[in-house]
Amino acid sequence: MDKKKGKLTRKQKKNLVRILAALCLFVLVKGIDLVLHHGYGTGLARLLPLENLGWLLPFGLYLGIYLYVGFGVLRKAVLNIGHGQLFDENFLMTVASIGAFALGIYSAISSSGMSTEGFDEACAVMIFYQTGEWFQNYAVGKSRRSISELMDIRPDEARQKQEDGTFRIVDPAQVKVGDILQILPGERVPLDGIVTEGCSSLDTRALTGESVLSDVKEGDSLISGSVNVESTLQMRVSRPYSESTVARILNLVEQASDQKSRSETLITRFAKVYTPAVVISALILAVLPPLISGWTGNGFNWTVWIYRALSFLVVSCPCALVISIPLSFFAGIGGASRNGVLVKGAVYLERMNSTRVFVFDKTGTLTKGNFVVTEVQPADRRDLILEYAAIAESQSSHPIAQSIQSAYGKVPADTTAYVLDNIAGKGVQARGGHSILCGNEKLMEQFGVTGEHVGGAGTVIHLALDGKYLGWIRITDTVKPEASEALRSLNGRTVMLTGDREEAARVIAEETGITEYRSSLLPQQKVDELERLLASKKKGECLCFVGDGINDAPALMRADIGIAMGGVGSDAAIEASDIVLMKDDLRGLAVIQRIASKTMRIVYENIVFALGVKLAILALSAFGIASMWLAVFGDVGVAVIAILNAMRANRIVRMSSGRD
Repeated sequence: MDKKKGKLTRKQKKNLVRILAALCLFVLVKGIDLVLHHGYGTGLARLLPLENLGWLLPFGLYLGIYLYVGFGVLRKAVLNIGHGQLFDENFLMTVASIGAFALGIYSAISSSGMSTEGFDEACAVMIFYQTGEWFQNYAVGKSRRSISELMDIRPDEARQKQEDGTFRIVDPAQVKVGDILQILPGERVPLDGIVTEGCSSLDTRALTGESVLSDVKEGDSLISGSVNVESTLQMRVSRPYSESTVARILNLVEQASDQKSRSETLITRFAKVYTPAVVISALILAVLPPLISGWTGNGFNWTVWIYRALSFLVVSCPCALVISIPLSFFAGIGGASRNGVLVKGAVYLERMNSTRVFVFDKTGTLTKGNFVVTEVQPADRRDLILEYAAIAESQSSHPIAQSIQSAYGKVPADTTAYVLDNIAGKGVQARGGHSILCGNEKLMEQFGVTGEHVGGAGTVIHLALDGKYLGWIRITDTVKPEASEALRSLNGRTVMLTGDREEAARVIAEETGITEYRSSLLPQQKVDELERLLASKKKGECLCFVGDGINDAPALMRADIGIAMGGVGSDAAIEASDIVLMKDDLRGLAVIQRIASKTMRIVYENIVFALGVKLAILALSAFGIASMWLAVFGDVGVAVIAILNAMRANRIVRMSSGRD
């Protein structure tokens, strides 16, 4: 499919024209044959005035149509045999159709050149097989378009500022960190960077699936792949193209098909066993019954049983399963991408359908991560407490540290006089003009400082100066407005892991509806707790960890499925997770769970339907009840119906709706 307009490719048009032309010629020849047969009793064979060779005319006409429409299949069959790939659908169709021609020739010679039975069926086998193949290619192309639309975020050019102040169009891959770029209205942001001049609105729909524009001004971050809508911007590049958001997303999408699901792998293994088995069964069907029935006076009854065996081969083609199952997953991944959810492979859709345990990080996942200092005690020491806390947190980019620095409102005068030691999971020790301890109660206990226990919501930071307790700071974070709704819509247990105190964790759990929580966890303890949850889950269930993709990389990688929140601009989110929610919206979890459930339902429907119909027609063919015409329609019909069913997985599931 054409990525921009969704039109048929030149190759698809060419194949469609060839199939339609062959079908028209086939109908014309078959029509004339039927008219002559009903009028004169001998069909096309009557038109060639050669004794016992009248069959050559219909044979030549049908063979010409057959070669015109089926040459590609014959060529693939020969090439695959040369590569050792004997048993595939090309081989099955080639053997069945050539066998039908051979039976037609044998029947014609046996009837003194007047019979043309078998030629039309051989030709029909190839025409309808090619029709089914075209529908398969069309369906794959249409489903791929959902993901290919995402590929349109690839920037084609960048306006690079030159030394003389002018701008020159260059390849984004040539731009270096620190270069100044200009983005005109309507142009795509080529690389990640910071706005240095101008203000505008950005369309991030291709990245997040969200149609709401986001405003940017000087100092704000720009994400590659978004579109500048209103006015001209200038930006300073912060990362090279190879490390930009758009490059990482495109790499993720291109590799999505590499991670096959168990269902896909099972079908591939099944086809490798199934196809040789049906070829052997067809051979037995052609040989054994005539030998068992014995001599009839006119020889062994080979024709009837070979015809049944050829019909058996036609309907046995496993293309309905081999194509529709991967297509179902591909369509599901495409539908997810249109909702701003990037799935790294079919295996993760399959696992998501089995997920019954959802484990959440708190900060930045269930909460906004916008920390604000709301209380300092004792109040008469507020400025002193904030000053020394700002010194201790001066080199940290953690949101809590930034909230303290923001509350202090200025840069501490003598930060260079201190050496800062980070104590994992507890806080910071600053050594210099004074000895400063800034952290949780465990930090105070480690250094023998007697403080006070502070309850209530939020994170409490304690401060000690030269071994004496100075006071504490309460920092609160707000729960995301959609958190409660999103968690209620999930099908399974919900668990929160946090380093916060028990009281703070309990408040968040009650507000969001989390069923279980573990508090006061160090980073390594989070992974240990995750291991316990993995060990306690039921057989066949999967565990999903949801985090911000920055501090939670070990947990994201250890879980059955790692889901990163707000993946735009986050390297760790794209690299460590299996699924990325490009919008910082927890409702995306329910969306991907519904997409996974729908995809797997379609997969099972196709497996049951395809195998059921094929087994029925195989049995009918073996007993001579089904002709080769029914076998052809059975094969192509099953494939087309399974493909159309698979394409339903591509329908968008909106966050605001629980319907498929």
